[in-house]
Amino acid sequence: MALAKRVFLFLALNVLIMVTISTLLNVLGVKPYLTAQGINYASLIAFCLVWGMGGAFISLGLSRIMAKWMMGVKVIPADTRDPELRELVQTVHELSRAAKLPVMPEVGIYDSPEINAFATGPTKSRSLVAVSSGLLQRMNTNEVRGVLGHEVAHIANGDMVTMTLLQGVVNAFVMFLARVIAFALTTARQDNEEESSAGPSLAYYAVQFVLEIFFMILGSIVVAWFSRYREYRADLGGAKLAGTQNMIQALQGLQRTLDLVDPQAQPAVQSMKISSRGGRFMKLFSTHPPLEDRIQRLKGRTL
Repeated sequence: MALAKRVFLFLALNVLIMVTISTLLNVLGVKPYLTAQGINYASLIAFCLVWGMGGAFISLGLSRIMAKWMMGVKVIPADTRDPELRELVQTVHELSRAAKLPVMPEVGIYDSPEINAFATGPTKSRSLVAVSSGLLQRMNTNEVRGVLGHEVAHIANGDMVTMTLLQGVVNAFVMFLARVIAFALTTARQDNEEESSAGPSLAYYAVQFVLEIFFMILGSIVVAWFSRYREYRADLGGAKLAGTQNMIQALQGLQRTLDLVDPQAQPAVQSMKISSRGGRFMKLFSTHPPLEDRIQRLKGRTL
């Protein structure tokens, strides 16, 4: 049932993005980029930027809502009478004040045995920090504080917006390059075979599709590399906010429970729990550095 709900929400989000961007293209008067004379590069650039950036920013704008719906996150009232949850909210607010966030994040919890926490939201003033029930059950106070420090550091560093910008730019480049190269290849083939066509051929769309997959794989490597860099920064920020030893203990706690992860979790909300596995090639696509590397970097600061 939970998986069906996630699939439905994912499809609904993509339909919303398609309708919104199609409407935006019409409002902006972006004309078709393929004409009888060839590619209209101004229209193609506008098309790729609107689709590439638009989809990324719509997802970011709805990230808090989607996290609540897809992960079942329940926002904890600031005046909750549950002592454990009250301490959780107070800790997040304390760390947020130390990080000088303009508005206190929403604090939520979702039911899952996995050890995880994540931060999301479109801006520093509209953010959410959520933890799993398994994290509260299996981690001690110092470890939880380290985890929360890491998540608040993500918000303070503006990581959600930065990653969205990068993903949007990558999307736009992928779409642009795939279409330009596909047009050049298929047009050259038509010229050689002395073919004429009133519009793009089936070969054009097939080549475009293959190139988009290829360039998206390359783009994913770039996005994953930058994500790993941001994780190291969030670890350092968490160490400053929550204490280096607490941050180290949090990562060590995650090491002990690495197998307690939800394989169906959305990549957008996967945060503390991920560690690189597999061969060197697969590590290129990991959004998080290996936990042992993160721990060693923090230990180096204490020497």
